[in-house]
Amino acid sequence: MHPRPWSKGLTNPLRLPLRLPPGYAPTKRTLIAAPTANSGPLLSRRSDRALPSIPSSRKLWLKTLPIFLSVITVSTLAIFNYQKASSSIVNATLYALRTSEAGKRELGEQIYFRDKFPWIWGEMNQLHGRIDVRFAVKGTKGSGMMRFRSVRRTRMGYFETREWSLELEDGRVLSLLDEERTDPFKNTTLQAEA
Repeated sequence: MHPRPWSKGLTNPLRLPLRLPPGYAPTKRTLIAAPTANSGPLLSRRSDRALPSIPSSRKLWLKTLPIFLSVITVSTLAIFNYQKASSSIVNATLYALRTSEAGKRELGEQIYFRDKFPWIWGEMNQLHGRIDVRFAVKGTKGSGMMRFRSVRRTRMGYFETREWSLELEDGRVLSLLDEERTDPFKNTTLQAEA
């Protein structure tokens, strides 16, 4: 095992004389400056080269912060809207509209969301018993805005549909609960089992 020279001369911390191997001569290496923008390609790197100076990123950080916050806000809204659009409530109301005679009469066949990326407006809070959503729909004959509002009065009670309507392009509001089947969302199987 060969002893190594320490930073202060050629002695070790125990102040013992060092024996250097034959032909060993300590060399002093100088630091190499970091490459600049116009210095050309760096062909070799030494481990003891000087580190490049770090530019102050505070101005850049302040410039990009509003962009970052707006991207986060838009992404969060899109995620929550996607959760609403794929919920069972929206799917059930859209299915009930497809099977509704009044909906077929006004909108035609193939009733679905009007937009490729639908936006679901309103509140969908099943935990506290409040559902009030509206979204744009279209069919082969026309389009409109469907609204569904339902509440649950007690903690363990059933949801009661308060409003299920279709606002058409010409401004008419068509109540879809006026048909023979008053509430297509009423859970009759659970009430029969209870």
